[in-house]
Amino acid sequence: MSQTLESTKTAAANLLEGAARAGVDVCFANPGTSEIDLVSVIDEVPEMRPILALFEGVCSGMADGYGRMLDKPALTLLHMGAGFANSIANLHNARRAYSPVVNLVGDHATHHLAYDAPLASDIASLARPVSNWVETPTSAEDLLKLGQQAIVESMRLPGGVSTLIIPADLARAQTAPHDQIPTAPMASPALSEDIERAAEVLRGDGQTALYLGGRALRKEGLTAANRIAAATGCRVMSIPFAGRTERGAGIPAAERLPYFPEDVLERLEGVKTLILIGATAPVSFFYYDGYPNSLVPEGCEVLPLAQPEHDLVTTLEQLAEAVSAKPDAPEAPELKIPDPPTGELNPKTMGQAIASLLPEGAIVADESATSGGPAYYFTRTAQPHTTMNLTGGAIGMGLPLAAGAAVACPDRPVIAFQGDGGGMYTVQALWTQARESLNVTNIICSNRLYQILQVELARAGATSRGAKADALTSLGNPDINWAKLAEGMGVPGVQTTTAESFHAELAKAIAEPGPHLIEAVL
Repeated sequence: MSQTLESTKTAAANLLEGAARAGVDVCFANPGTSEIDLVSVIDEVPEMRPILALFEGVCSGMADGYGRMLDKPALTLLHMGAGFANSIANLHNARRAYSPVVNLVGDHATHHLAYDAPLASDIASLARPVSNWVETPTSAEDLLKLGQQAIVESMRLPGGVSTLIIPADLARAQTAPHDQIPTAPMASPALSEDIERAAEVLRGDGQTALYLGGRALRKEGLTAANRIAAATGCRVMSIPFAGRTERGAGIPAAERLPYFPEDVLERLEGVKTLILIGATAPVSFFYYDGYPNSLVPEGCEVLPLAQPEHDLVTTLEQLAEAVSAKPDAPEAPELKIPDPPTGELNPKTMGQAIASLLPEGAIVADESATSGGPAYYFTRTAQPHTTMNLTGGAIGMGLPLAAGAAVACPDRPVIAFQGDGGGMYTVQALWTQARESLNVTNIICSNRLYQILQVELARAGATSRGAKADALTSLGNPDINWAKLAEGMGVPGVQTTTAESFHAELAKAIAEPGPHLIEAVL
């Protein structure tokens, strides 16, 4: 700390100072009256960077992106149960991504709760489904102690969402600081006997696959997994929607399981043993008539080796030693940049353009939905980069996730690869990108449809849709003008309709600092 703590301050001041001492120094905020004591003292904590969002779902999405990239939490500051409710969808995604997040949620003063004022609600019940840890203090001293515990719990591997509910009178009370600085507990690899059992399976006959999730999808984990594959002939697979995956030239790849159940079953055909490392056994995203809930092939044994809370990289490295894998890293994809596309702008040419221009070290927040498959294919040999996926299926993640990643990693270019339907859920993130001068290039895949719903209608047997069903899956009438929306929030925006114009505008946006938006009309 750069300033000397007084003997007593408000609990609000001591709470923020304690967080800053613990290295938690960013607060994504949309505060209200019950949080006013935290707002009033934030200038007393020079280490704390407050970032205003115009919607609580942007706060939680930014905190998710920040946590995924730094493996440490940011704070969110939210207004009572109603404000927290607005943040829930992206906290659901954050929980599925194992992102460390600490929510500070203001509440009525303890002596006011009995009067059931209009904003009163059961905040704890709202918070539990999307939080690993939820607490409400009973005193100012308890508030400071729980504030430190919230940070610890968020960083307990694999990472999680902590929610601290703060009664207004406790935040205002005078108290001495809580001097203890939290430390995250250390993680351990899988048990040695479990590693040896997995090694025996890998050394035996029959097709085996490593199924990776969590931090196993970092470069070190993928390298160790591919050493194992080189030694044993096993396959290396990943969950379909990972919180963070390192990809591109020089980084060993994992086969990503597809979305629809029939494609998953086809991909896993012939696998006799599926070894789980930071992942759960694959299941269908939804139930479809004629397909099983579990997508583990009949006759395939599931061998859980390491849970997400284990040290997954060390587990993989120890498994590599157990199967006598060579220490040298296996061959990884070589850099192969596609030529700039020409002609019609469609998902394929858009993906080709992105892969041809993707900067080294870029971060891609991918909520491209039905338009993003070709880009994922083309970028497998692009410059090395990080991809963050939609982990929980709650759309509206991409724009704020990218903004949070840009706050976390200001030296890395960030691309929000966003479907137009989901983008409208948290379009307010553009305003925060402009206000904070964040280096985010927003690509809007503008097919003017909820296309996934049209796909699902066809899968459900709706071979011909009526006008009402069409109206519920269309984003036209009127068309959304993303370029004008962006301009209205301070972000330069442009609309592109050809592969050449999209490539040119993307090159320009990546070269210029600050936020930009490109609408790709598909």
